[in-house]
Amino acid sequence: MFGEFLKRLTQPEPAPLPDGDARLALTALLVRIARSDGEYSEVEIAQIDAITEHRYGLSPADAVTLRKQGETLESEAPDTVRFTRAIKNAVPYDDRHAVVQSLWQVVLANGTRSAEENALMRLSASLLGISDVDSARARQKASRQ
Repeated sequence: MFGEFLKRLTQPEPAPLPDGDARLALTALLVRIARSDGEYSEVEIAQIDAITEHRYGLSPADAVTLRKQGETLESEAPDTVRFTRAIKNAVPYDDRHAVVQSLWQVVLANGTRSAEENALMRLSASLLGISDVDSARARQKASRQ
């Protein structure tokens, strides 16, 4: 279903993503972090829907549709390293910083942080070009929301 999209996303130098594709890629990354500990909970799903509603001005139904597409893309996407690097090359820095904050919102949604989530957050932030210090700031902001 997403073969052509993934092919474009993982090219050596991907072109900037059109808005719709960027939304989908970033939603898939939110799903990946939520699934990383093997527990894809209702509270994480609700957090992803809330993030996409707010971030993109979507209706609740459209947010659910985007998340479901993101779930499919995440399950078909290559390893996190190639996937996240492709997003880094296609998404401006300020948007990537906001993505890390959104990732932390998903990690913190269920009140616990697993070792798998922490490891994937460190990897994702680094691959997105976000420093540990900026990731920690994003986590602090996410915990206050």
